[in-house]
Amino acid sequence: MADIVHLIKLCVGAEKVEDLLQWQAQRYGSGPAMHVTRMWPKRGDEILNGGSLYWVFKGAVLARQRVIGLEERIGEDGISRCAIILDRDVVRTEAMMRRPFQGWRYLAIDDAPRDLPKGRTREEALPRELSVALSEIGLR
Repeated sequence: MADIVHLIKLCVGAEKVEDLLQWQAQRYGSGPAMHVTRMWPKRGDEILNGGSLYWVFKGAVLARQRVIGLEERIGEDGISRCAIILDRDVVRTEAMMRRPFQGWRYLAIDDAPRDLPKGRTREEALPRELSVALSEIGLR
């Protein structure tokens, strides 16, 4: 059985989880959501073994969606791309500070923030200085 690995991605243009929910509802209705990217994950089996796409909003991971598929899409320019197919259930997570980056990255299962209890829609992010200090000593 393959290990599990997650993906992490900036949620560009969204300030909060509700923005992502609204955009996906408008774009995909009740069907599965997706994120299309040029790069195909080399660790696809590990992602599809229970991995999620963790979303970063304004410097903090706040939510995740389970990855349910990886499919090829050919753009209008003829270039092959990877559609990361996502479960529509958006699970809110503990806030975890994250510096900006381009594209997506792998996220080890042990480095992923914990899910918030059902019904809890948010958790305030720690002050940046405290979050950085905790990260430096390996506690966040």
